[in-house]
Amino acid sequence: MQPKYKRILLKLSGEVLKGSSPACHDDAVLADVANRLTRLVAMGVEVGVVLGGGNIFRGLTGSKKGTDRVLGDTMGMLATIINALAVQNALESVGTRAVVMTAQQMPQIAPSFNARRARELLSQGTVVIFAGGTGNPFFSTDSGAALRAAEIDADALFKATKVDGVYTADPKLDLTATRYETLSCEEALAKRLNVMDAAAFALCRDNNIPIVVFDFHSPDAMFRIACGETGLGTIVAD
Repeated sequence: MQPKYKRILLKLSGEVLKGSSPACHDDAVLADVANRLTRLVAMGVEVGVVLGGGNIFRGLTGSKKGTDRVLGDTMGMLATIINALAVQNALESVGTRAVVMTAQQMPQIAPSFNARRARELLSQGTVVIFAGGTGNPFFSTDSGAALRAAEIDADALFKATKVDGVYTADPKLDLTATRYETLSCEEALAKRLNVMDAAAFALCRDNNIPIVVFDFHSPDAMFRIACGETGLGTIVAD
């Protein structure tokens, strides 16, 4: 079956990589993520990835404990680079080409982000992992994901979560919560559904990039959605 989305940007939280491990990374989770990304590439999907850093350090949490916000966000951006290198290693361990690009200049570790080069690598079947957020404080990794999705001309931004889409309320707390099949960016903002932040919504809306929210823990959901199957998540688009 041919994929509906030729090129995607997958946003994964750092917490996904932690799994149930007391350490920052769970080796079994890293291997699972690598195998899933490899399967997407084998399907003919070009895959860019943005990872959060919350399993190591979250800037906003640090600022609430007294860390300077700019410094805390910088630490959080460095955490995303550590996660990106871990996923790159996991991908290379299963024979899948992967490149990390950072928003900061650190040539001894990874090349700096370059949109043209990223698109070239994606078209060659290389998984490109975008690290370091936007390179600026006060922007979330969701905003970084939306920005990179626009810069690489992604057909969709896949947002992996713990539930199968966007609900009217937290389904774990409210048994009457219902799932949206489709939703506009304006509705999501107006209803304060906390799918992504306002800057991320604006970038996706202005660049006509649909946001597909799905349950990453559902084994086949990501692949079925990539092939155009509906009813497995929520599509946020105007």
